[in-house]
Order: sequence, then C-alpha cells, then structure tokens
Amino acid sequence: MEKGLSGKRIVVGGTRKLEEISTLIEKQGGIPVIRSLQGTVFLAEKEVEPDLAEFVEKGADWVIFTTGIGIETLINISAKLGLEEAFLDKIRNANVASRGYKSLGALKKLEIQPIATSDDGTTKGLVRAFEGTDFNGKRVMVQLHGETAPALTQYLEEQGAVVHKILPYQHIEPEEEIVNTLCREIIAKECDAVCFTTAVQARSLFDYARKNNVYDQVVNAFKNDTLAVAVGKVTLEALKEEGIDRVLAPENERMGAMIITLSNYYLNADK
Repeated sequence: MEKGLSGKRIVVGGTRKLEEISTLIEKQGGIPVIRSLQGTVFLAEKEVEPDLAEFVEKGADWVIFTTGIGIETLINISAKLGLEEAFLDKIRNANVASRGYKSLGALKKLEIQPIATSDDGTTKGLVRAFEGTDFNGKRVMVQLHGETAPALTQYLEEQGAVVHKILPYQHIEPEEEIVNTLCREIIAKECDAVCFTTAVQARSLFDYARKNNVYDQVVNAFKNDTLAVAVGKVTLEALKEEGIDRVLAPENERMGAMIITLSNYYLNADK
C-alpha cells in the first residue's frame, strides 16, 4: 500500500506526545525529525502581581481574554493577594471580549457574557468582531499566554487604545542551537515539511530568523519548497502573519489528524 510520507523528512516543532507523533509519521513512511521550537512556558506569578494590582486599582474599558487557563490563573493569583472580588468586579464593569472557546467556557462559569467573541477562535476573528467599536483613548487589558500577540496589540494601538498586557504565563525561548539547525535545514531544502503545534513555535522560528538575518531565506523556502503544517487555526494564523501563505492544516485540530492530512496531501500531489 502506498504511503504518503514515504522517504520524507518531517520536522516536529513541539515537545508533547513526541513518541506518538513520531510513530505515526513512521507508519506513514516518513522520517520524523524533532526540532523543538516550543521553549518553556512558565507560571510567572511574581512577575504578574504588579500588573494585576494595577488593573484592580485602575480597571479598564475593555478586557480581552485569549485563553481559559489564563483566566483561571489570574483568578487564583488575585485570590492569593486577597483581590479576587475586586478583580472580578473590574471585569464585570468592563466590556469583555473572548478569543477562543476555552476562554468563553471559563467566562461562562463566572456568569460573564462577553460582548465580542471571535467567530473562529483566531485573533483575526476577534478583530472582525470589533468592527465599528471605538477604542480611541480607551484602556484595554489583554490577557495573553506565553506570547505577545503582536497583531492584536498593533490593531488596538492603531485604533487609539491604551493597551495593558497581562501574561500570567510567560515564555522562555527554545535553545538557539536547535533553531539555528532548523533554519539551516530549511534553507538547504533538507526537510519536506515542518509541523507547528502551537503559535509560539512559529514565532520562535521567525523571530530567530529575523534576528539572524535569514528571515527572507526561511520565508522563501516555505513559499517554494518546505511545506508549513499547522495543527489548528491559531497556529495557522501565526504562520500567515509571517507571510507564509502555503500552509496545510487539518479540519480536526489534533496532532494525529495533522499527520494524516499531511500524508493525504502528498498522496494526492503525487497523482
């Protein structure tokens, strides 16, 4: 039986379920290559306390939540500081927006109904929901998770908003040597596809490429040779923001579905 990934070198940029995903790539005839772009996301409790206290003191006109775990973590930290009720009051007195279904679920538990929600779980979907909203001079608190969401921040600032970011979880960059190796492999056309399982991985690769003056070469390689593969919509969006238009993504946002979609892509391409 013909296998879609026969002889193809498939890079995996994540750190989770590596054994499972490697086995699946091998079953489809491929050669898994692990190049972790994830880095480390850690709970920055002490670092976030001043931002949280400032928000409780000053409040905001808008509060934008991007992850469910971020909401829960901020509530836990505010409770430790004796500020939980004050924190929730500030949210309830603001206009609330939610990017993903997990943040929507967390808000539902708090009986908070957001005014604006993304129709597809992406930042672009959230921006569409903001159409016609006046942000000029408004204080906007944005809860983020391990990354800075430059497109959302830029949009809000262009609309005249005063943006305050709260990152309960912060990101430590991956090992430079690994990212450098992958950049060289991509430029040298030594890998057929790179699988990104989070938006953070895409940012790590392209930020490194930018800093080391190989950005254009890496982007061109993705446009012409190496295939970029995203596990889901948020990761896909991060790649598109970097100018990568040729991105493959499964309908079902799961790692297994991503590999099967990739295998089927090559099977159909070879016909």
